[in-house]
Amino acid sequence: MNIPPYSTSAANPPAGGPAPKSRFLPFLIFVTLITALSSRFLIPLFIYCAGKQLDSYILLIPLITAYFLYLDHKRVPANRVSPSAWAFIPAAIGAAAVALDSHARQHLSQRDSLSLMTLAFVSFIAAGGFVHFGRQGMRALAFPFGFLLFLIPLPGAVVDTLETASKLASAEMAAIFFNLFDVPVLRNGTYFQLPGVTIRVAQECSGIHSSLILVIASLIACHLILRSYWRRAVLILFAIVIGVVRNGFRILVLGWLCVHVGPQILDTPIHHQGGPIFFLISLVPMALLLWAFCKAESKRLPRKTPGDNIGPGLAGSGLQSP
Repeated sequence: MNIPPYSTSAANPPAGGPAPKSRFLPFLIFVTLITALSSRFLIPLFIYCAGKQLDSYILLIPLITAYFLYLDHKRVPANRVSPSAWAFIPAAIGAAAVALDSHARQHLSQRDSLSLMTLAFVSFIAAGGFVHFGRQGMRALAFPFGFLLFLIPLPGAVVDTLETASKLASAEMAAIFFNLFDVPVLRNGTYFQLPGVTIRVAQECSGIHSSLILVIASLIACHLILRSYWRRAVLILFAIVIGVVRNGFRILVLGWLCVHVGPQILDTPIHHQGGPIFFLISLVPMALLLWAFCKAESKRLPRKTPGDNIGPGLAGSGLQSP
């Protein structure tokens, strides 16, 4: 794959050149202090995410964000700027999230409480960024600060909505695959009656964890590699579609094995631990599309050099017997 190297420099370097690393020291001190003050819920957050497959990706978000801050720090203007008034917006959001959690904590689930407090944490860090780097500096660091939003666990209502939508979409895609491969089946909603077995696409079959990882991966690829905004948008949308297609294909494979091997296949690792295999398969069309986009951009646009600009563009299904 002909992928040009990533550059952290702007096409027209800001006046005074890039900011020295020492410019970031006060901001790092601020982040350290607010992290220490937030440890009361950050530690439970990481413990909670470590025990939930859906949220396990959150454990890597701080490391990835720090990596992109390191890559993009040279794009921050060296000249000192006045604090931006935009800081009041994330600060107000953070204060509102803390107030809402304090007022309604006894009525909130652990997930929803952690979502609110993490939203406050991310908002206060963004406010500190506007104060320290100003509006122009935050524009240069838009991707790492925006990426930090993935640290926030999805609220329970959002998870339920996404799981239901993904489950129904996966069932529709499975029905298409069954018809395409001429597998005899009678369908009733999310139930599929195959010869010798009836299977149901359950809520846990949504595969939203794998789909979130695909979307996050596509965002990272867009920021590192692609320059065209419409290609970035297409790659991200393609990641969402591939997540649904992957689930439908997995249901097809499991249904076909139930018919030709036996319904006991639902009690084997192919069903319960087969998600990573299908996830890796779904990366193939993503890589091919990315390769095609890179090739198209290399023909239309000059190859990236250290002086080129990169915009701040924004990464397992299962079945169960009823």
